[in-house]
Amino acid sequence: MRRTPLRVVLLTAAGVTLAGTLLLRVLSGQGVQPPDVTWVEDVAILALAALIFWMGWAVRAYQKGKRPNLDPLRAARTFVLAKAAVLTGAILTGRYLATLLDVIGDLDIASQRSRAIAAGVAVLCSVVLTVVGLLVEKFCEIPPPDDEAEQSGNHRPEPLAG
Repeated sequence: MRRTPLRVVLLTAAGVTLAGTLLLRVLSGQGVQPPDVTWVEDVAILALAALIFWMGWAVRAYQKGKRPNLDPLRAARTFVLAKAAVLTGAILTGRYLATLLDVIGDLDIASQRSRAIAAGVAVLCSVVLTVVGLLVEKFCEIPPPDDEAEQSGNHRPEPLAG
């Protein structure tokens, strides 16, 4: 399994933002207002990011020889969870960014300003989840053996969850 390309992350976030913005415009034209973003969502996203980082840190410690007994299955699961975090973070970033773009023209109204701030905080939390996922994917890479890498000229590390 390979690390998630940054291009995929950006295209996912942009696609969800575009689709979400169009959907919110249609709904607001019909008088439907989506629910506000709550702080519980932000806490849940950041808690998930912290958990994934903690799991990735254990794999990193194993890679550096500081933790000799790590189950390979746990390392593989950590990589898969990190990949899911990257994509989930990109999707949530697009979702909250669409909400922010929907209300950006009405910032002079207090309730819309409050919705924009809540959506902006959620965008930041979602970006944190994405970045943590990308970082943990990097933690889970196995570097090639030094002697084989120098002989073959291949210095590209393989993911641990291969």
